[in-house]
Amino acid sequence: MKNKLITGLVALGLPALAFAWGQKGHDTTAYIAECHLTPTAKAAIDSLLDGRSIVYWSNWMDNASHTPEYAYSRTWHYKNVDAGVKYEKAKKNKDGDVVRAINDQSLVLMDDNATPQDKALALKMVVHFLGDIHQPLHLGHLSDLGGNRIQVQYFTGNRNLHSMWDTTLPEAAHKWSYTEWQNQIDRASAEEEMLILANGTPDDWAKESMDIAAKIYEVTPEGYNISYDYIADWTPTIEQQFLKGGLRLADLLNTIFDPEYQPKNAMNLRQLQPAE
Repeated sequence: MKNKLITGLVALGLPALAFAWGQKGHDTTAYIAECHLTPTAKAAIDSLLDGRSIVYWSNWMDNASHTPEYAYSRTWHYKNVDAGVKYEKAKKNKDGDVVRAINDQSLVLMDDNATPQDKALALKMVVHFLGDIHQPLHLGHLSDLGGNRIQVQYFTGNRNLHSMWDTTLPEAAHKWSYTEWQNQIDRASAEEEMLILANGTPDDWAKESMDIAAKIYEVTPEGYNISYDYIADWTPTIEQQFLKGGLRLADLLNTIFDPEYQPKNAMNLRQLQPAE
């Protein structure tokens, strides 16, 4: 049904739905982050979210962005860069993109004048968009809507490439709950965590995902038959992106909400400027 809906929207010239990682991926990313929050950051977040966890809200934006109230955020889930275009030269979407959204909503979270309601919304957005930016095809090509227009064969059925990476591949890789995902992949050493967190800005994360997307496009042409070998080849990448998203989200939230926390990344939040 989801594939048919996306195909129909494309045929009508309407924006494709912006899903990323599916529910399991967003839950896993958020839960990894939650497991790395400091007590101070966790208490501040619990207060903003009325005791509900960031996992509870991790998928909320995928529905909210398609309601009239939050329709302004539809383009905030991705940043399309076409083949042959350097990241720095990509045309900016006047309605915003995932990089700008993370930066802007982080500023809201740090704004002493922002209301608790504004901060709660910004927090839900940051949690979700950290998952989005680590789904490689959310840095896919504008010409094919991040793989939504590329049809592939998956055993006996058809899928579009984007939906394969949202949900089908992660579920094929491991039939785990989000807590099992965290338990199995959140095992990085201190040195490995530092390497993950060294690239500390949303632009860095977007470039990483764009590079992975380029490799996905290269090996997955239109009509490609995805089978067991493809799943095996790309499972480590899925695990890596879940873990990176979770650790980076935790580092960002700890930096914002815990004054005594020593940031481990290169992102200087105090130098962020609102988008023009």
